Amino acid sequence: MKKSLLALLLTILPVLTFAQEKGIDQKIDEFFRPIADFVGKYIFYPVPIGGSSVPFVLIILISGALFFTIYFKFANFTLIKTAINVVRGKYDELDHRSADVAEGDPTPGEDVFETIAVEGAEGEVSHFQALTAALSATVGLGNIAGVAVAIAVGGPGATLWMILAGLLGMASKFVECTLGVKYREVTEEGVVHGGPMYYLSKGLAERGMGGLGKALAVFFAVMCVGGSFGGGNMFQANQAAAQLIERFGIENGQAGFIFGLIMAIIVGVVIIGGIKRIGSVTEKVVPFMAAIYVGAALIIIFMNIGSVPTAFGMIFEGAFNPSAALGGVLGVLIVGFQRAAFSNEAGVGSAAIAHSAVKTKFPASEGIVALLEPFIDTVVICTMTALVIIITNIDGGFFQYGESVQGVQLTTTAFDSAIPGFSWVLTIAVVLFAISTMLSWSYYGLQAWKFLFGKGKMTDIVYKVIFLLFVVVGASISLGAVIDFSDAMIFAMVFPNVIGLVLLSPKVREELAIFKERIRSMK
Repeated sequence: MKKSLLALLLTILPVLTFAQEKGIDQKIDEFFRPIADFVGKYIFYPVPIGGSSVPFVLIILISGALFFTIYFKFANFTLIKTAINVVRGKYDELDHRSADVAEGDPTPGEDVFETIAVEGAEGEVSHFQALTAALSATVGLGNIAGVAVAIAVGGPGATLWMILAGLLGMASKFVECTLGVKYREVTEEGVVHGGPMYYLSKGLAERGMGGLGKALAVFFAVMCVGGSFGGGNMFQANQAAAQLIERFGIENGQAGFIFGLIMAIIVGVVIIGGIKRIGSVTEKVVPFMAAIYVGAALIIIFMNIGSVPTAFGMIFEGAFNPSAALGGVLGVLIVGFQRAAFSNEAGVGSAAIAHSAVKTKFPASEGIVALLEPFIDTVVICTMTALVIIITNIDGGFFQYGESVQGVQLTTTAFDSAIPGFSWVLTIAVVLFAISTMLSWSYYGLQAWKFLFGKGKMTDIVYKVIFLLFVVVGASISLGAVIDFSDAMIFAMVFPNVIGLVLLSPKVREELAIFKERIRSMK
């Protein structure tokens, strides 16, 4: 462990000159700009609808979520209670009973590799750890900064559309995470490899579409690696460093690099341990961060309880009768859905990589757990942020709806106006959110990297070294094209993923029926 960490640190140190070289920001932007423009041209292609234009990727996400909601008979609502029971461990007995599951064995393949922790169940982490590992990648700057941008640009009405997007996204998460477990690969040592790369290639091969499945899997993996270096790493490191530098009023040009190096060391210590270490860290950090953030939001809401009816009135009025300055109903809807999609990543497929490592023999059990993510991320945390901003702005008048703002600063101002000094807590939250997001995206990117370049220790080391280098570089430079590149990579993952999810939906329905039957057998 110590030798591995030392080797990684020694590899990072040469980036000192590189990251601080004069003009390096411009060189990096020049490298990423052509890629960002090329991919973004197709991913965010504007489709004219009702006098406005809707990004093509958003149409795919919404259409897919609606399809899954209807196809699975509104499972995103009917399975919430079951999801909570699974996370609580109420159905763990189903995995403990025996190594063989009679007819309809939901575990792919002939052999069942047992783990030490749970006899008769594959996987590396618990349901709760898998949930928090995936949440750590989605709960973060999107909840703090993204929501503020949505409210500022789209007005209070964007909140309602964010909530709806979160509710629909629950169905997408259920489908992709069920498939992530069903088609994962488990080594004899119990190490799990899973995600869209595997269910696209293996699942579609089962349906006689092996060529299409392989092409979609490779495309997804390439985009996932790019997304892990960009949005899952450089953007997070950059925003965390910027927040710390601003909070402490540091003017030293070396500060970003120093913060980046510290973050790289923290991330490096955790990711060397793999998904088990990531899971053990996120199961403590994510609930703690979410509790503090939501707790503060609730305090502000109760402090201004008289303004809550007014805020909800503004939300409903703004959702259906917004001013022309906000782009009309469709414009507000687009803003709300887009920011929700950026926040919860439902349909992107990334969460299926983390959930595939769960200890279970029932794929649908983890899909059911996963549907809680968009609910927690968007319906709860994003809504709390929105209410705080809307309520405090009623009297404070910090900004005018329809104007562009810096998201983090607006949220900070809103919280500070009600709880003086809370901006310091929010700064810590931003840093912890950023680090937890980097941890999970390092795992996502590594799994995609292994799919492309093979499984082995050297493959792991190469990826982790590159990832940690990007942490330092991301914190040290100003980001321009990198942000556009990050968005393009992550949302490019939607296309192969949603195609695969639709084609493999019948398999998910079979798995759901198997798990429901097992639950009934316990009664």
